[in-house]
Amino acid sequence: MNTKPLEKFAQAARRQLHEQVRARLEQALRTDSPELRAKARVVAELNKQIAQSSRQAVVEQVAYIWFNRFCALRYMDANHYTRLGVVSPAAGFTQPEILQEAKAGNIDPDLAPFVDSQGVFDLLSGRSPSANPQQEAYRLLLVASCNQYHAAMPFLFEPIDDYSELLMPDDLLSGTGLRIDLSPALTFVPAIRVDFGHLETPAGASGSLTGWGLTALLRYGL
Repeated sequence: MNTKPLEKFAQAARRQLHEQVRARLEQALRTDSPELRAKARVVAELNKQIAQSSRQAVVEQVAYIWFNRFCALRYMDANHYTRLGVVSPAAGFTQPEILQEAKAGNIDPDLAPFVDSQGVFDLLSGRSPSANPQQEAYRLLLVASCNQYHAAMPFLFEPIDDYSELLMPDDLLSGTGLRIDLSPALTFVPAIRVDFGHLETPAGASGSLTGWGLTALLRYGL
């Protein structure tokens, strides 16, 4: 198996996620907004974690968490383990399939218990004011998808109700973001294990993932 696309992707993703998570962290710590005031408990938790470690350590931790989640979701989409593409578009579209379906008024019944469906529809219809309604709606759907898969894969999809949600990268729907880069890097492949600085496939091929460790990324018992 040629691991070069994965190696290149992991290196670029590390830089991109660090930048975006760091920007979200600075915004959370320096901005006073109704959204952040409503999440005072989570912001307090974030400040506590920074005090116990450092800003850089929190950035690294959250970037690592979201990279694992994005890659696992893309792998599941590509191998048709998901009913609708969570990070992948349907054929002929560019936005995630789960968002396209929501825009058409459809939310997967299995996902419904984990998301405020009316809140998503209100954002997409314009009934709820938002500077970026589609991205905000997609954030709700993405978090709900991660929480839905918690029961089956708790080691990869921990329940999201903490500062990792607050620091979720912003660039989720653009044509140049991490989600777009996932598609060519992770397509239909055998189960892969990615560890600190090492990538291994069942066939025994290996390659170095310089500069980033990704533990138990894609071997999760499917």
